[in-house]
Amino acid sequence: MGNATVFILLGLSENQNIEVLCFVLFLVCYIAIWMGNVLIIISITFTQLMEQPMYFFLNYLSLSDLCYTTTVTPKLLADLLAERKIISYNTCMTQLFVLHFLGAIEIFILTAMAYDRYVAICRPLHYTLIMSRQRCNEILAVCCTGGFLHSSSQSLLISFLSFCDKNEIDHYFCDVYPLLKLACTDTQRISLFVIVDSGLIALVTFVILMISYLLILHTIRVYPAESRSKALSTCSSHITIMVLFFVPVLFVYMRPNITFPEDKVFALFYTIIAPMFNPLVYTLRNTEMKNAIKRIWYHQIPLLKKHIP
Repeated sequence: MGNATVFILLGLSENQNIEVLCFVLFLVCYIAIWMGNVLIIISITFTQLMEQPMYFFLNYLSLSDLCYTTTVTPKLLADLLAERKIISYNTCMTQLFVLHFLGAIEIFILTAMAYDRYVAICRPLHYTLIMSRQRCNEILAVCCTGGFLHSSSQSLLISFLSFCDKNEIDHYFCDVYPLLKLACTDTQRISLFVIVDSGLIALVTFVILMISYLLILHTIRVYPAESRSKALSTCSSHITIMVLFFVPVLFVYMRPNITFPEDKVFALFYTIIAPMFNPLVYTLRNTEMKNAIKRIWYHQIPLLKKHIP
């Protein structure tokens, strides 16, 4: 650790009126994220949907979404109304670790969900055998392990850097490249490692996801018109969410140690906007989810209220 014990976050804008407007907008987004993801978690956990692999993964995707955006958004909201946006060195390192840990888990779970849909549509006769509960638990464990290895390796390298007297981070949260920019030691090797560790993971995952959906679209071409239309609608909404999440991630991490002012805007897509749209895509476009929500909120909740004295 260098001389810097605290960092100053420069935030999204220097204009106070814009910051107040952003506060209102992101507060609404954050409330929507909580409501949507909690609704999904409760509706899956307390119904038989939890027994199905797709909803098993969706449940944990919603949980990781919620934790992931909470790592950044509350601090962002507080800073939008603060004169000085200060974060301690230890809090900064913790935020960096947790953000990349949960972000990687989310990417791996999205891959698991795409694999699940591929098996269900392209290999339906073997689906029950391939996607057993034990296999789902193993996949989830691999997602968490992969997230931990990815995040701990990056955080460890950053923790060895010296920051000297530079302590202004041109961002609204602690991330790898803005911190590398402040370092007063050579960061060329670390930046190359970040491209491999963050950029390539995102790129390979995105390519795998797109291939899986292309295979699904190729398989459903022989389906009846109504089933094909429904599957196309579902796939298109899933692909839209993937593009919203992965394109900004690739823009930020698939390049050398260079930061642009636009990075902060692109980061909003994968820290706030994509987590907000995930629940909408996986509930409004899904009949089983809508039925589960109705059962929970129109039948079970009133029954619970009757039993409460």
